[in-house]
Amino acid sequence: MNRNATFETFGGTRTLVADYEHWSVQARPKQVTLGAMILLSHSPVHSFSALPPEAFAELTQVVRDIEATATDIFGYAKINYLMLMMVDLHVHFHVLPRYGAPVEFQGTAYPDPGWPGQPDLGASEGLADAARVTAVLKAAWPKPHA
Repeated sequence: MNRNATFETFGGTRTLVADYEHWSVQARPKQVTLGAMILLSHSPVHSFSALPPEAFAELTQVVRDIEATATDIFGYAKINYLMLMMVDLHVHFHVLPRYGAPVEFQGTAYPDPGWPGQPDLGASEGLADAARVTAVLKAAWPKPHA
């Protein structure tokens, strides 16, 4: 599988949840909200409009899988897709489930800093363990579609 350097920036195979032909889904190493993920294009391009048409077509299924899995596991109230690409230049989204109240995960309650406004990407206190989030997401992820 061809991946770009941004894949390693976000934890590489340690945080990999699911691979598709044109996209990877990774648990975000810094869980600013519970279940935060990275949706990363495999393409070497630095512009969303430069992705091949096949990547856009596949994106529909990837987003469906993200939302279905995050709903089942975490029961988010809203979900944000942030395409920031300021430091990591390859096409990617920060996918942030949002919560109106603290949500429990493996015996600990996690708040959503910034709710109901913008997510607090600088949050650093009491974040969920990315390895545990990765394992739970990976176990619940839909099987590949034929």
